[in-house]
Amino acid sequence: MDQDSSSELRMGSLEVRLAESAAEVDWAQALRYRVFYEEMSAIPTPDMAARHRDFDDFDTLCDHLLVIDHARGDGPESVVGTYRLIRRSAAAKAGRFYSSDEYDISRLVDLPGEILELGRSCVDAAYRTRGSMQLLWRGIAAYVFHHDIALMFGCASLPGTDPAALAEPLAYLYHHHLAPPELRPVALPERHVSMDLLPREQIDPKRALTVLPPLIKGYLRLGGFIGDGAVIDHQFNTTDVSIVVKTDLITNKYSKHYERRGHFGQTA
Repeated sequence: MDQDSSSELRMGSLEVRLAESAAEVDWAQALRYRVFYEEMSAIPTPDMAARHRDFDDFDTLCDHLLVIDHARGDGPESVVGTYRLIRRSAAAKAGRFYSSDEYDISRLVDLPGEILELGRSCVDAAYRTRGSMQLLWRGIAAYVFHHDIALMFGCASLPGTDPAALAEPLAYLYHHHLAPPELRPVALPERHVSMDLLPREQIDPKRALTVLPPLIKGYLRLGGFIGDGAVIDHQFNTTDVSIVVKTDLITNKYSKHYERRGHFGQTA
């Protein structure tokens, strides 16, 4: 990694990089447990509750992007942000992509080139600043460049499980950001919840945007699209939508920092 790109992946005592060991993956799982289950009241399995870790079978197959605060020592408390990154090779080992439990993503899987599924994004409450999120996105940009990824996708969540209470933001996403047919994931029939809950003319876009979580707004700023249909996730107490992002805007924004050379390799 050259000096310019290395400096872009650090900010003060913070550094973004891939997990380099099983111990560091465990630290990411500890952060996920604190955020998802202790803070956001998701429902853990008995094994998760006993271990205070959020985990599944994908964790040993994929890459884990970490934001590490070196000022907090060299243990689990040092991991203050994480993203889970699943490419075709990891999905092949698992037999599927994670979001295929909620969406038909066959149109994306059939595309040529490398694709990347983003998931399990979370940041420690004390680090939810613009700088920390920018650092995470710089890490994703470096990963995208290294693996020549053309398209990213995944699920993003709105809090709560009552679509009626989320009618305006869901309808806004449907009417203003629906993916073109060739890139459009569709919620599985047995899980599909209509997002077309209000006529377009009844939507106040500014008001709808203020309700959307920062992560979804971030994807939209990158030109992201939304799949057809929301999915209720009772374990996490959320309403999920499918996100699709072509990497053009990311690669254009960060091209002066990352050439298509090896900055982020696979460690998992």
